[in-house]
Amino acid sequence: MSVLRGLLLTSAISSSLLSGVALARTNSLESGQAVFEVLASEIALQRGEAGLAYNTYLELARQIGDPRLAQRAMEIAITAGAPDLALQAAQTWDDLAGVQQTKSKEVLITLLILNQRWSDVVKPTITLLNQQNSTQRENTLLQIQALLSKAKDESEALRAFYAIVSTLKPAPKDPSILYTYAMSAEKSGHLDVMEKTLREILRKNPNDVNSLNALGYSLADRNQNLPEAFKLITKAHQLSPRDGFILDSLGWVNFRMGKNALALEQLQQAFNIKPEADIAAHIGEVLWVMNRPAEAEDMWRKGQQLDANNPTLKETLKRLKPDWSVADTALKGTWDGRFAVKVTGLTEGKNQGGSGGFTLTQDALTDVLEIRNPVGGSIAKITIKPGEAILERDGQVTSAIDADTLVQSTLGLPLPARGLSDWLRGKTRPGSNASVERDAKGQVSKVIQDGWTLNYNWDNAQRLERLTMTRSSNIGSIDIRLIFDTPNE
Repeated sequence: MSVLRGLLLTSAISSSLLSGVALARTNSLESGQAVFEVLASEIALQRGEAGLAYNTYLELARQIGDPRLAQRAMEIAITAGAPDLALQAAQTWDDLAGVQQTKSKEVLITLLILNQRWSDVVKPTITLLNQQNSTQRENTLLQIQALLSKAKDESEALRAFYAIVSTLKPAPKDPSILYTYAMSAEKSGHLDVMEKTLREILRKNPNDVNSLNALGYSLADRNQNLPEAFKLITKAHQLSPRDGFILDSLGWVNFRMGKNALALEQLQQAFNIKPEADIAAHIGEVLWVMNRPAEAEDMWRKGQQLDANNPTLKETLKRLKPDWSVADTALKGTWDGRFAVKVTGLTEGKNQGGSGGFTLTQDALTDVLEIRNPVGGSIAKITIKPGEAILERDGQVTSAIDADTLVQSTLGLPLPARGLSDWLRGKTRPGSNASVERDAKGQVSKVIQDGWTLNYNWDNAQRLERLTMTRSSNIGSIDIRLIFDTPNE
């Protein structure tokens, strides 16, 4: 924003502050002071002090109840590349704007989605949809549907979509929305809704390939009505013979009908067209049933390299290869060790880092990470729960949505706190794509997730001795080495 534009905005907002309504809500804050703070914020922004400008605008918005100030704070945060701060400002903007204002809700919903807060999307979206006509509703749902592909946790996103659409009366008419609704119903455990919706789509359009395949695969996967499942999938295959997912469904229904050799051939063709973790899971299971365990394990290894968090692969491993299972479990454990961090800057000569000790304690869904300096003094204590991280340091308590962001912003160290207890077990953090590599004994040797590459060293008792973690970031190349004194005692 130019200085002129900033001054014009300041003038416009100042006029509002001087109105009778604004003055009645200042809570002893003089209008002249409010004008000064707005102007000072814009000057700070021009000097590159975005954080100061953001905080001033947001605090002033809360004090005098002007939603436009919160909106301005949100715009500053977006420009500064701080989506978590933008979300905080957007929530304040929506609170101050009132129930009938839709623009603030549209922005809030978008930022919640971009911040992967899918469960929090449901309530404001339902409120927004109830204020819209049928055309506006479908446009909103199509926009949300487009953002589903960006979800790190597809299951959570689809459950949110189901919770939203299931409240609408009348139901949407757009076939693509109905198809996504059917898939979200399945993910939410409402198989009857899924089947009913897919059959409704097929009644209107008997050649809808996606619905033919989805209904047929669902029946085959549940081992129900296999003749109909085969008929549905065969028709989909005839309409789209080079679709890898449909070919996977065809192989799977043939496997369910006991045609193992044919199923294996079709599934391998599907994997060649579309190498996906769930297809690898299917191939591995067919090989396992055919008493070819070494080939099955090799295929599952490939699947884990593609996406170790794929639900089909996780379920298959839990059932057939439990010692490899990456299924979510409520565990307890404690790790003590030392860390060394080295950050190699983007330009030569700008290297930094640090070292110290740590203790990580896991109790079900709560992790507590204590960080110490090299001589053993406490630096910080971080409590990590689903959707929240709390940092205690020097008697001060700071909270944030994301643990990694909290550690970076308060300690200045790029330490990965989120998901660390999973990684120390050689598992992947639930909720985002991950790649896993295993050695010849089946032990995890490498994990790639959230931008980090983890390389493992285990002792003969399969206890973790050393973990090396590397990644590239906007501050340079990050190298972290963890050495364990007490690994998971």
